[in-house]
Amino acid sequence: MSQKKLSNQIIYLDQAATSRPKADGVGDAMRAYIDEVCANVNRSTYAPATDASLRVLETREQLCALFGFCDPTHVIFTPGQTVSLNLVIKGYLRPGDHVLVSPLEHNGVMRPLTQLLERGVSFDRIPLTGDDELDLSAAERLIRPNTKFMVLTHASNVSGTVFPIQEAGKLCHSHGICLVVDAAQTAGHMPIDLSSQMIDVLCVPGHKGIRGPSGIGAMLLSPAFAAHLDPLITGGTGSDSDSELQPRYMPDRFESGTPNLPGIYGLNAALLSLLSEGVSLRQERENALLRRFLAGLDGFSGIRSIGTRDVSRRVGVVSIDCTRIRDNAEVADRLANEYGILTRCGLHCAPNAHKTYGTFPQGTVRFSFNSSNNEEEIDAALAALQEILG
Repeated sequence: MSQKKLSNQIIYLDQAATSRPKADGVGDAMRAYIDEVCANVNRSTYAPATDASLRVLETREQLCALFGFCDPTHVIFTPGQTVSLNLVIKGYLRPGDHVLVSPLEHNGVMRPLTQLLERGVSFDRIPLTGDDELDLSAAERLIRPNTKFMVLTHASNVSGTVFPIQEAGKLCHSHGICLVVDAAQTAGHMPIDLSSQMIDVLCVPGHKGIRGPSGIGAMLLSPAFAAHLDPLITGGTGSDSDSELQPRYMPDRFESGTPNLPGIYGLNAALLSLLSEGVSLRQERENALLRRFLAGLDGFSGIRSIGTRDVSRRVGVVSIDCTRIRDNAEVADRLANEYGILTRCGLHCAPNAHKTYGTFPQGTVRFSFNSSNNEEEIDAALAALQEILG
């Protein structure tokens, strides 16, 4: 029986790019700020401004609760994940410094680091070993006297493989270096606890697993890391207005200008939904879908899926290479236009990950899902693939 789409049927399997649908209440909260509050923070004490300031503080506290973090003053709002990573990398590193990265990093990490090469910063990539495992023994051998931190994607946006953050943190701290974690694919998908995982910096986007709006993200900074971090953006904070020097206290030091308040209100609503439902429950549902999809792929010949098959070390991101049978772009295009199944095809802004997996330059067709998806959608995607690939 054909799986061709009905007139307006859409199955969204591109959750690694941005979540769809957003959490309940996100749009209403953003609209309420624009229509009813519409005031700045840290500048005035009238009622709408106080409402906005309290909502901002509450959202910092929600992020602390979600990630096992104890200091809301060290939760810094940013315009998103890429900005967070740039602020961390360019604000912390000095000429002559050295960094360790995984071989699966997104360009949000690699382009800032590559840009800093001309300023005397260097980096080494930690190899993979075994079943898509980060070789921490090799990482230890790569540490130099001038190594300042290790920056790791918590989970690859290409393969879905999750790296052992706690073990990496122990290694880093035993050598006196910091651990920076890019949680773009794990925040809201799986539990993260800064109190036990020895993470010095956690960068999280609001629009992916948390299911908030785009244009808002956060950095959670340890006090020691924050003390060494230079603010790349300085200006008005509403505090210390008698001085032309940037405040040194947190969070003002890293939050110049007017924040994205509609985004923070939307993020607040998304976090309320997430904390109420529970990350572990979402992870359980997502893992069930992941097992179902991987089992379905076992029935296909001539395609290759990358990453470990150990679901306990994955998030709901599955990339396949179909080029022995069909062009990957053709497969993604037909999935969208004939079946209403939305995926992503290409290199996913992580070229070295594809070089590592042997899928460069052709890239992959990436299916990504979360607990808002369901078994019927997974089955429909598998049936559509069967028809396209023959």
